Amino acid sequence: MSNEIEIGRGKRARRAYSFDDVAVVPSRRTRDPEDVSVSWQIDAFHVDMPVLAAPMDSVMSPATAIELGRLGGIGVLDLEGLWTRYDDPAPLYDEIVELPAERATARMQEIYSEPVKPELVRDRLGEIRAAGVTVAGSLSPQRTQEHWRTVVEAGVDLFVIRGTTVSAEHVSSQAEPLNLKRFIYELDVPVIVGGAATYTAALHLMRTGAAGVLVGFGGGAAHTTRRSLGIHAPMASAVADVAAARRDYMDESGGRYVHVIADGGVGRSGDLVKAVACGADAVMLGAALARASEAPGRGWHWGSEAHHPELPRGERVRVGTVGTLAEILHGPSRTADGTLNLIGALRRTMATTGYSDVKEFQRVEVVVSPYSPY
Repeated sequence: MSNEIEIGRGKRARRAYSFDDVAVVPSRRTRDPEDVSVSWQIDAFHVDMPVLAAPMDSVMSPATAIELGRLGGIGVLDLEGLWTRYDDPAPLYDEIVELPAERATARMQEIYSEPVKPELVRDRLGEIRAAGVTVAGSLSPQRTQEHWRTVVEAGVDLFVIRGTTVSAEHVSSQAEPLNLKRFIYELDVPVIVGGAATYTAALHLMRTGAAGVLVGFGGGAAHTTRRSLGIHAPMASAVADVAAARRDYMDESGGRYVHVIADGGVGRSGDLVKAVACGADAVMLGAALARASEAPGRGWHWGSEAHHPELPRGERVRVGTVGTLAEILHGPSRTADGTLNLIGALRRTMATTGYSDVKEFQRVEVVVSPYSPY
């Protein structure tokens, strides 16, 4: 049966689904939540919960990256953010959260025009390493060739190359593009790369040797990509498509497993559950963790797209504060809206549907069930 619909006589489109459009169905077996494992492993790193923090200045500072690591996740620091441009970014945070809406984008463009300083990249990653947690840092594809050596020499454990979209076949008439396959092959550090939103794009990224692929395209709470560029990737379909690429790449490569990480649209516990159900091994959380009392954005949330010097595709948004980082991840929850105890919710859903670990839960039955809260 075709999944295509006719837009008009000259254009057909494939139907795609967001996390709000699908739901998980219980099976014949249930378990105790205490008997469920939510851990996963990427390369040599065993992680207690399937959560990475998005490399966004409103979410991650060296201190919050360390705290997330101690809580069982992986904090990814934006190596092109305030922490690697300024010795003391605190006054800049004070200013950003107080900016009037009509002035925010222009002033953030000015603030982020300060060059990235290699010595600060080294110092910030060194601070995280000294705390004894997994060290992860992120660069955009455009800045990777400039700064990768500094990042590796600082002792990074996981190297994240993150952009709104990343392809294995970037074409440029202006400059020599980053050759991902050669770069990853020569780098003695596991690389997570993305975003990708289609089967074909993800399969090509997997063939570069990446340890993980980020799934998403500008779909987070602070992005305006759909309004500004007209591009959008409904996340349930995107994750399922990339999971299919992972399966086929395993056959093609003789068993090499590439991790699928949902990056975008995972704002509440139910979204996390459905991301895994659609095939994700882990999720990258932005707005969900920006709501923590320790988050450097203090209830405000923004990403690198919000201060792009030529075409901003994001904005500073108010997400509020709901609890500590520990409460957001592990509870206890004092609300019923899915903003607290995300990992507890995943455990309970896995128990309710009878699955004992994350990989097994990827096989759970999912139905199309559009949800409207109004």
